[in-house]
Amino acid sequence: MSRLLIKDGHLIEPSSGIDERRDVLIEDGRVAAIEPRVEAADADVVDAGGCFVAPGFLDIHVHLREPGIEHAETIETGAKAAAAGGFTSVCCMPNTIPVNDSPTVTSFIVERARHTAIVNVFPIGAITKGSKGEQLAEIGAMKKAGIVAISDDGRPVMNSRVMRRAMEYAASFGLTVIDHCEDLNLSMGGDIHEGAQSVRLGLRGIPACSEDVMVARDIILSEVTGGAVHIAHISTRNAIEMVRQARRLGIRVTSEVTPHHFALTDSDIAGYDGNYKMKPPLRGHIDKQAVLEGIIDGVIDAIATDHAPHTGNMKMQEFERCPFGVAGLETAIALTLEELVHPGTIGLKHMVELFTTGPARVIGLDRGKLFVGGPGDVTLFSTSREWVFDVNESQSKSKNSPFHGRMFRGGPVATIVAGKTVWQAPVAVAA
Repeated sequence: MSRLLIKDGHLIEPSSGIDERRDVLIEDGRVAAIEPRVEAADADVVDAGGCFVAPGFLDIHVHLREPGIEHAETIETGAKAAAAGGFTSVCCMPNTIPVNDSPTVTSFIVERARHTAIVNVFPIGAITKGSKGEQLAEIGAMKKAGIVAISDDGRPVMNSRVMRRAMEYAASFGLTVIDHCEDLNLSMGGDIHEGAQSVRLGLRGIPACSEDVMVARDIILSEVTGGAVHIAHISTRNAIEMVRQARRLGIRVTSEVTPHHFALTDSDIAGYDGNYKMKPPLRGHIDKQAVLEGIIDGVIDAIATDHAPHTGNMKMQEFERCPFGVAGLETAIALTLEELVHPGTIGLKHMVELFTTGPARVIGLDRGKLFVGGPGDVTLFSTSREWVFDVNESQSKSKNSPFHGRMFRGGPVATIVAGKTVWQAPVAVAA
Protein backbone atom coordinates (compact mmCIF):
# COMPACT_ATOMS: atom_id res chain seq x y z
CA MET A 1 0.00 0.00 0.00
CA SER A 2 1.32 3.43 -0.96
CA ARG A 3 0.63 6.21 1.55
CA LEU A 4 1.26 9.92 1.37
CA LEU A 5 0.65 12.30 4.26
CA ILE A 6 0.36 16.04 3.64
CA LYS A 7 1.01 17.68 7.00
CA ASP A 8 0.55 21.09 8.55
CA GLY A 9 -0.98 22.82 5.53
CA HIS A 10 -3.89 25.27 5.46
CA LEU A 11 -6.61 23.43 3.56
CA ILE A 12 -9.06 25.38 1.40
CA GLU A 13 -11.77 22.99 0.21
CA PRO A 14 -14.71 24.91 -1.31
CA SER A 15 -17.18 22.04 -1.62
CA SER A 16 -17.11 21.32 2.13
CA GLY A 17 -16.30 24.82 3.33
CA ILE A 18 -13.08 23.79 5.06
CA ASP A 19 -10.73 26.75 5.42
CA GLU A 20 -8.29 25.86 8.19
CA ARG A 21 -5.28 23.77 9.06
CA ARG A 22 -5.80 20.09 8.16
CA ASP A 23 -3.68 17.03 7.41
CA VAL A 24 -4.55 14.95 4.36
CA LEU A 25 -3.72 11.24 4.09
CA ILE A 26 -3.79 9.53 0.70
CA GLU A 27 -3.70 5.74 0.39
CA ASP A 28 -3.35 3.95 -2.94
CA GLY A 29 -4.32 7.08 -4.83
CA ARG A 30 -7.50 7.85 -2.83
CA VAL A 31 -8.06 10.23 0.07
CA ALA A 32 -8.14 8.21 3.30
CA ALA A 33 -8.40 10.95 5.93
CA ILE A 34 -8.81 14.72 6.29
CA GLU A 35 -8.33 15.65 9.92
CA PRO A 36 -6.74 18.34 12.12
CA ARG A 37 -4.05 15.81 12.97
CA VAL A 38 -3.25 12.56 11.17
CA GLU A 39 -0.50 10.16 12.18
CA ALA A 40 0.80 7.57 9.71
CA ALA A 41 4.25 6.37 10.68
CA ASP A 42 4.86 4.44 7.47
CA ALA A 43 3.69 7.16 5.07
CA ASP A 44 5.79 9.43 2.91
CA VAL A 45 5.37 12.94 4.29
CA VAL A 46 4.93 16.21 2.43
CA ASP A 47 5.59 19.12 4.77
CA ALA A 48 2.98 21.71 3.78
CA GLY A 49 3.71 24.03 6.69
CA GLY A 50 3.25 27.65 5.64
CA CYS A 51 1.51 26.62 2.41
CA PHE A 52 -2.07 26.33 1.24
CA VAL A 53 -3.50 22.94 0.30
CA ALA A 54 -6.37 22.67 -2.18
CA PRO A 55 -8.16 20.10 -4.32
CA GLY A 56 -6.25 19.46 -7.51
CA PHE A 57 -6.63 22.42 -9.88
CA LEU A 58 -8.44 21.80 -13.18
CA ASP A 59 -7.86 23.63 -16.48
CA ILE A 60 -10.74 23.04 -18.89
CA HIS A 61 -9.12 24.74 -21.89
CA VAL A 62 -5.70 23.65 -23.13
CA HIS A 63 -4.18 22.71 -26.45
CA LEU A 64 -1.86 19.71 -26.26
CA ARG A 65 -1.30 19.55 -30.04
CA GLU A 66 -1.03 15.74 -30.19
CA PRO A 67 -1.75 14.09 -32.57
CA GLY A 68 -0.26 15.88 -35.53
CA ILE A 69 1.50 18.99 -34.17
CA GLU A 70 4.00 17.35 -31.85
CA HIS A 71 6.76 19.80 -32.76
CA ALA A 72 4.86 22.44 -30.71
CA GLU A 73 3.64 20.25 -27.83
CA THR A 74 2.83 16.67 -26.93
CA ILE A 75 0.50 15.18 -24.39
CA GLU A 76 3.57 14.30 -22.33
CA THR A 77 5.18 17.75 -22.38
CA GLY A 78 1.88 19.57 -21.99
CA ALA A 79 1.10 17.44 -18.94
CA LYS A 80 4.50 18.31 -17.46
CA ALA A 81 3.78 22.00 -18.00
CA ALA A 82 0.40 21.54 -16.33
CA ALA A 83 2.01 19.88 -13.32
CA ALA A 84 4.56 22.69 -13.08
CA GLY A 85 1.65 25.12 -13.07
CA GLY A 86 -0.14 23.34 -10.22
CA PHE A 87 -2.77 21.59 -12.34
CA THR A 88 -3.65 17.96 -11.68
CA SER A 89 -6.16 17.73 -14.53
CA VAL A 90 -6.54 19.34 -17.95
CA CYS A 91 -9.11 19.15 -20.74
CA CYS A 92 -7.59 19.26 -24.21
CA MET A 93 -9.22 20.91 -27.21
CA PRO A 94 -9.84 18.95 -30.41
CA ASN A 95 -7.92 21.08 -32.95
CA THR A 96 -5.32 18.40 -33.61
CA ILE A 97 -4.35 16.76 -36.90
CA PRO A 98 -6.57 14.89 -37.48
CA VAL A 99 -9.25 16.75 -35.56
CA ASN A 100 -10.66 14.86 -32.59
CA ASP A 101 -14.01 14.30 -34.27
CA SER A 102 -14.25 10.51 -33.93
CA PRO A 103 -13.93 7.82 -31.24
CA THR A 104 -10.73 6.67 -32.93
CA VAL A 105 -8.92 9.93 -32.24
CA THR A 106 -10.50 10.23 -28.80
CA SER A 107 -9.29 6.75 -27.89
CA PHE A 108 -5.79 7.58 -29.12
CA ILE A 109 -5.64 10.64 -26.85
CA VAL A 110 -6.98 8.70 -23.86
CA GLU A 111 -4.47 5.89 -24.33
CA ARG A 112 -1.58 8.23 -25.06
CA ALA A 113 -2.35 10.18 -21.92
CA ARG A 114 -2.58 7.02 -19.86
CA HIS A 115 0.94 6.05 -20.87
CA THR A 116 2.73 9.41 -21.02
CA ALA A 117 0.91 12.07 -18.99
CA ILE A 118 1.73 12.76 -15.34
CA VAL A 119 -1.61 14.56 -14.84
CA ASN A 120 -5.17 13.58 -15.73
CA VAL A 121 -6.05 14.40 -19.34
CA PHE A 122 -9.68 14.62 -20.45
CA PRO A 123 -10.33 15.08 -24.19
CA ILE A 124 -12.87 17.50 -25.61
CA GLY A 125 -14.43 16.36 -28.88
CA ALA A 126 -15.19 18.44 -31.94
CA ILE A 127 -18.69 19.75 -32.58
CA THR A 128 -18.47 19.17 -36.33
CA LYS A 129 -16.52 16.88 -38.62
CA GLY A 130 -13.10 18.33 -39.22
CA SER A 131 -14.28 21.39 -37.26
CA LYS A 132 -15.59 22.68 -40.58
CA GLY A 133 -18.93 23.76 -39.13
CA GLU A 134 -20.99 21.71 -41.57
CA GLN A 135 -21.87 18.23 -40.25
CA LEU A 136 -22.04 17.12 -36.64
CA ALA A 137 -19.22 14.91 -35.45
CA GLU A 138 -19.76 11.49 -33.86
CA ILE A 139 -20.78 12.97 -30.52
CA GLY A 140 -22.32 9.87 -28.94
CA ALA A 141 -19.46 7.59 -29.97
CA MET A 142 -16.89 10.10 -28.72
CA LYS A 143 -18.71 10.33 -25.38
CA LYS A 144 -18.35 6.56 -24.99
CA ALA A 145 -14.66 6.85 -25.88
CA GLY A 146 -14.03 9.47 -23.21
CA ILE A 147 -14.80 13.06 -24.22
CA VAL A 148 -16.12 15.39 -21.50
CA ALA A 149 -17.47 18.23 -23.69
CA ILE A 150 -17.61 19.35 -27.32
CA SER A 151 -16.11 22.40 -29.02
CA ASP A 152 -14.79 23.57 -32.36
CA ASP A 153 -12.81 26.20 -30.43
CA GLY A 154 -10.70 28.33 -32.77
CA ARG A 155 -12.99 27.53 -35.70
CA PRO A 156 -16.37 28.65 -34.35
CA VAL A 157 -19.55 27.20 -35.79
CA MET A 158 -20.89 30.04 -37.93
CA ASN A 159 -24.03 28.18 -39.04
CA SER A 160 -26.64 28.79 -36.33
CA ARG A 161 -28.73 25.81 -37.45
CA VAL A 162 -25.77 23.49 -36.98
CA MET A 163 -25.05 25.00 -33.56
CA ARG A 164 -28.66 24.51 -32.53
CA ARG A 165 -28.52 20.86 -33.49
CA ALA A 166 -25.21 20.51 -31.64
CA MET A 167 -26.74 21.87 -28.44
CA GLU A 168 -29.70 19.51 -28.77
CA TYR A 169 -27.48 16.47 -29.35
CA ALA A 170 -25.04 17.47 -26.61
CA ALA A 171 -27.90 17.87 -24.13
CA SER A 172 -29.10 14.35 -24.86
CA PHE A 173 -25.65 13.04 -23.90
CA GLY A 174 -25.21 15.31 -20.89
CA LEU A 175 -22.40 17.28 -22.54
CA THR A 176 -21.65 20.99 -22.45
CA VAL A 177 -21.00 22.88 -25.68
CA ILE A 178 -17.91 25.09 -25.33
CA ASP A 179 -17.84 27.91 -27.85
CA HIS A 180 -15.11 30.23 -29.04
CA CYS A 181 -17.42 33.16 -29.74
CA GLU A 182 -16.22 35.00 -32.81
CA ASP A 183 -18.06 36.13 -35.91
CA LEU A 184 -15.40 35.37 -38.50
CA ASN A 185 -16.89 37.81 -40.98
CA LEU A 186 -16.50 40.68 -38.54
CA SER A 187 -13.01 39.72 -37.35
CA MET A 188 -11.59 38.60 -40.70
CA GLY A 189 -8.00 39.74 -41.20
CA GLY A 190 -7.70 41.29 -37.74
CA ASP A 191 -4.59 41.00 -35.58
CA ILE A 192 -5.31 42.85 -32.32
CA HIS A 193 -8.26 44.55 -30.63
CA GLU A 194 -9.85 47.25 -32.74
CA GLY A 195 -9.10 50.54 -31.02
CA ALA A 196 -6.53 53.28 -30.53
CA GLN A 197 -3.67 50.80 -30.19
CA SER A 198 -4.46 49.04 -33.47
CA VAL A 199 -4.44 52.42 -35.20
CA ARG A 200 -1.22 53.42 -33.46
CA LEU A 201 0.55 50.22 -34.53
CA GLY A 202 -0.99 50.13 -37.99
CA LEU A 203 -2.48 46.69 -37.39
CA ARG A 204 -5.88 45.45 -38.49
CA GLY A 205 -8.46 45.41 -35.71
CA ILE A 206 -10.67 42.67 -34.28
CA PRO A 207 -13.81 44.44 -33.03
CA ALA A 208 -15.39 43.57 -29.70
CA CYS A 209 -18.71 43.12 -31.50
CA SER A 210 -17.31 40.04 -33.29
CA GLU A 211 -17.42 38.32 -29.90
CA ASP A 212 -20.62 39.95 -28.69
CA VAL A 213 -22.89 38.86 -31.53
CA MET A 214 -21.90 35.20 -31.15
CA VAL A 215 -22.36 35.28 -27.39
CA ALA A 216 -25.87 36.67 -27.97
CA ARG A 217 -26.61 33.93 -30.49
CA ASP A 218 -25.41 31.16 -28.19
CA ILE A 219 -27.46 32.46 -25.28
CA ILE A 220 -30.58 32.49 -27.47
CA LEU A 221 -29.89 28.96 -28.73
CA SER A 222 -29.27 27.74 -25.20
CA GLU A 223 -32.64 29.09 -24.14
CA VAL A 224 -34.35 27.49 -27.14
CA THR A 225 -32.73 24.07 -26.74
CA GLY A 226 -32.23 23.89 -22.98
CA GLY A 227 -28.66 22.84 -23.66
CA ALA A 228 -25.68 24.01 -21.64
CA VAL A 229 -23.32 26.41 -23.40
CA HIS A 230 -20.00 27.60 -22.03
CA ILE A 231 -18.43 30.80 -23.33
CA ALA A 232 -14.70 30.23 -23.69
CA HIS A 233 -12.19 32.98 -22.86
CA ILE A 234 -14.81 35.73 -22.50
CA SER A 235 -13.21 39.14 -22.98
CA THR A 236 -15.67 41.98 -23.67
CA ARG A 237 -17.87 44.17 -21.52
CA ASN A 238 -21.04 43.47 -23.51
CA ALA A 239 -20.47 39.71 -23.57
CA ILE A 240 -20.10 39.61 -19.80
CA GLU A 241 -23.24 41.68 -19.29
CA MET A 242 -25.20 39.39 -21.61
CA VAL A 243 -24.10 36.33 -19.66
CA ARG A 244 -25.03 38.10 -16.42
CA GLN A 245 -28.54 38.82 -17.69
CA ALA A 246 -28.97 35.32 -19.15
CA ARG A 247 -28.13 33.70 -15.83
CA ARG A 248 -30.70 35.86 -14.08
CA LEU A 249 -33.23 34.40 -16.51
CA GLY A 250 -32.13 30.85 -15.69
CA ILE A 251 -30.48 30.14 -19.05
CA ARG A 252 -27.78 27.47 -18.89
CA VAL A 253 -24.77 29.58 -19.78
CA THR A 254 -21.38 29.65 -18.07
CA SER A 255 -18.12 31.39 -18.86
CA GLU A 256 -14.38 31.33 -18.29
CA VAL A 257 -11.63 33.93 -18.42
CA THR A 258 -7.91 33.56 -19.12
CA PRO A 259 -5.21 35.06 -16.90
CA HIS A 260 -3.85 37.15 -19.76
CA HIS A 261 -7.23 38.84 -20.20
CA PHE A 262 -7.37 40.03 -16.59
CA ALA A 263 -3.63 40.77 -16.41
CA LEU A 264 -3.08 42.69 -19.66
CA THR A 265 -4.77 45.11 -22.06
CA ASP A 266 -4.00 46.05 -25.65
CA SER A 267 -1.95 48.99 -24.37
CA ASP A 268 0.54 46.47 -22.95
CA ILE A 269 1.37 45.08 -26.39
CA ALA A 270 5.10 45.53 -26.74
CA GLY A 271 5.65 46.72 -30.31
CA TYR A 272 5.16 43.86 -32.71
CA ASP A 273 5.99 41.01 -30.30
CA GLY A 274 4.02 37.99 -31.48
CA ASN A 275 3.80 36.68 -27.91
CA TYR A 276 1.08 39.28 -27.35
CA LYS A 277 -1.02 37.99 -30.23
CA MET A 278 -3.91 35.81 -29.14
CA LYS A 279 -7.64 35.26 -29.69
CA PRO A 280 -9.65 36.84 -28.33
CA PRO A 281 -7.15 39.68 -28.50
CA LEU A 282 -6.10 41.67 -25.47
CA ARG A 283 -8.93 44.14 -25.01
CA GLY A 284 -9.16 47.70 -23.69
CA HIS A 285 -9.24 48.89 -20.08
CA ILE A 286 -13.05 49.08 -19.98
CA ASP A 287 -13.28 45.41 -20.99
CA LYS A 288 -10.65 44.39 -18.44
CA GLN A 289 -12.64 46.17 -15.72
CA ALA A 290 -15.78 44.31 -16.81
CA VAL A 291 -13.85 41.03 -16.58
CA LEU A 292 -12.83 41.85 -13.01
CA GLU A 293 -16.43 42.68 -12.11
CA GLY A 294 -17.57 39.39 -13.69
CA ILE A 295 -15.10 37.48 -11.58
CA ILE A 296 -16.17 39.26 -8.40
CA ASP A 297 -19.91 38.70 -8.83
CA GLY A 298 -19.67 35.12 -10.11
CA VAL A 299 -20.65 35.67 -13.73
CA ILE A 300 -17.32 34.05 -14.60
CA ASP A 301 -17.23 30.46 -13.38
CA ALA A 302 -13.66 29.44 -14.08
CA ILE A 303 -10.15 30.53 -14.87
CA ALA A 304 -8.76 28.61 -17.85
CA THR A 305 -5.41 29.15 -19.51
CA ASP A 306 -6.20 28.51 -23.19
CA HIS A 307 -2.63 27.17 -23.24
CA ALA A 308 -1.77 27.45 -26.94
CA PRO A 309 1.87 26.52 -27.61
CA HIS A 310 3.60 27.59 -30.81
CA THR A 311 7.25 27.13 -31.70
CA GLY A 312 9.63 30.07 -31.83
CA ASN A 313 9.98 30.08 -35.60
CA MET A 314 6.19 30.46 -35.90
CA LYS A 315 5.91 33.28 -33.39
CA MET A 316 8.97 35.12 -34.71
CA GLN A 317 7.32 35.86 -38.05
CA GLU A 318 5.88 39.25 -38.90
CA PHE A 319 3.06 40.08 -36.50
CA GLU A 320 0.43 39.80 -39.23
CA ARG A 321 1.63 36.31 -40.17
CA CYS A 322 2.36 34.70 -36.82
CA PRO A 323 -0.34 32.47 -35.25
CA PHE A 324 -2.61 33.43 -32.39
CA GLY A 325 -1.97 31.92 -28.98
CA VAL A 326 -0.03 32.08 -25.73
CA ALA A 327 1.39 29.37 -23.48
CA GLY A 328 -0.21 29.80 -20.08
CA LEU A 329 -0.16 26.75 -17.83
CA GLU A 330 2.88 27.64 -15.73
CA THR A 331 1.93 31.25 -14.94
CA ALA A 332 -1.81 30.97 -14.27
CA ILE A 333 -1.79 30.62 -10.47
CA ALA A 334 0.90 33.26 -10.03
CA LEU A 335 -0.95 35.74 -12.24
CA THR A 336 -4.18 35.11 -10.36
CA LEU A 337 -2.49 35.79 -7.05
CA GLU A 338 -0.74 38.90 -8.38
CA GLU A 339 -3.70 40.40 -10.21
CA LEU A 340 -6.69 39.27 -8.16
CA VAL A 341 -5.76 38.09 -4.68
CA HIS A 342 -2.95 40.40 -3.57
CA PRO A 343 -4.87 43.57 -4.55
CA GLY A 344 -7.89 42.28 -2.61
CA THR A 345 -10.17 41.85 -5.64
CA ILE A 346 -11.08 38.30 -4.52
CA GLY A 347 -10.16 36.10 -1.58
CA LEU A 348 -8.23 32.84 -1.61
CA LYS A 349 -11.38 30.73 -1.28
CA HIS A 350 -12.86 32.33 -4.39
CA MET A 351 -9.59 31.82 -6.24
CA VAL A 352 -9.58 28.13 -5.39
CA GLU A 353 -13.20 27.83 -6.54
CA LEU A 354 -12.27 29.31 -9.93
CA PHE A 355 -9.69 26.55 -10.40
CA THR A 356 -11.64 23.64 -8.87
CA THR A 357 -15.38 23.45 -8.27
CA GLY A 358 -16.12 26.13 -10.87
CA PRO A 359 -14.56 24.45 -13.91
CA ALA A 360 -15.63 20.99 -12.71
CA ARG A 361 -19.24 22.17 -12.51
CA VAL A 362 -19.08 23.67 -16.01
CA ILE A 363 -18.43 20.33 -17.66
CA GLY A 364 -19.90 18.00 -15.05
CA LEU A 365 -16.56 16.45 -14.16
CA ASP A 366 -16.11 14.71 -10.82
CA ARG A 367 -12.97 16.60 -9.91
CA GLY A 368 -12.07 19.70 -7.93
CA LYS A 369 -13.01 18.25 -4.53
CA LEU A 370 -11.13 16.62 -1.66
CA PHE A 371 -13.19 14.09 0.28
CA VAL A 372 -12.57 10.73 1.90
CA GLY A 373 -12.70 8.10 -0.81
CA GLY A 374 -12.17 10.62 -3.60
CA PRO A 375 -9.21 11.06 -5.95
CA GLY A 376 -5.95 11.93 -4.22
CA ASP A 377 -5.27 14.96 -6.42
CA VAL A 378 -3.89 17.94 -4.52
CA THR A 379 -2.43 21.34 -5.36
CA LEU A 380 -0.12 23.09 -2.92
CA PHE A 381 0.57 26.78 -3.40
CA SER A 382 2.21 29.70 -1.67
CA THR A 383 1.10 33.31 -1.54
CA SER A 384 4.62 34.65 -1.00
CA ARG A 385 7.04 32.51 -2.97
CA GLU A 386 9.17 34.91 -5.01
CA TRP A 387 10.28 33.59 -8.34
CA VAL A 388 10.93 34.67 -11.91
CA PHE A 389 9.27 32.98 -14.85
CA ASP A 390 11.91 31.99 -17.39
CA VAL A 391 10.48 30.50 -20.58
CA ASN A 392 13.78 28.72 -21.18
CA GLU A 393 13.06 26.61 -18.10
CA SER A 394 9.47 25.90 -19.09
CA GLN A 395 8.30 22.30 -19.22
CA SER A 396 6.39 23.07 -22.41
CA LYS A 397 7.98 22.45 -25.78
CA SER A 398 7.03 25.99 -26.82
CA LYS A 399 8.06 29.23 -25.15
CA ASN A 400 5.49 31.74 -26.44
CA SER A 401 4.66 33.72 -23.32
CA PRO A 402 4.39 37.49 -22.81
CA PHE A 403 5.39 36.97 -19.17
CA HIS A 404 9.00 35.91 -19.70
CA GLY A 405 11.20 37.54 -17.09
CA ARG A 406 8.34 38.62 -14.85
CA MET A 407 8.86 38.30 -11.10
CA PHE A 408 5.97 36.82 -9.16
CA ARG A 409 5.01 36.70 -5.51
CA GLY A 410 3.22 33.44 -4.95
CA GLY A 411 2.64 30.37 -7.09
CA PRO A 412 2.43 26.59 -7.08
CA VAL A 413 4.60 24.65 -4.66
CA ALA A 414 3.75 21.02 -5.38
CA THR A 415 1.37 19.01 -7.56
CA ILE A 416 0.11 15.64 -6.37
CA VAL A 417 -1.81 13.26 -8.64
CA ALA A 418 -3.35 10.08 -7.22
CA GLY A 419 -1.13 10.36 -4.17
CA LYS A 420 2.09 10.79 -6.15
CA THR A 421 4.08 14.02 -6.15
CA VAL A 422 4.58 14.75 -9.85
CA TRP A 423 6.12 18.20 -9.48
CA GLN A 424 7.72 20.31 -6.75
CA ALA A 425 9.01 23.87 -6.76
CA PRO A 426 12.81 23.89 -7.01
CA VAL A 427 13.30 25.60 -3.65
CA ALA A 428 11.63 25.49 -0.25
CA VAL A 429 9.06 28.21 0.25
CA ALA A 430 6.78 29.61 2.92
CA ALA A 431 3.42 31.28 2.56
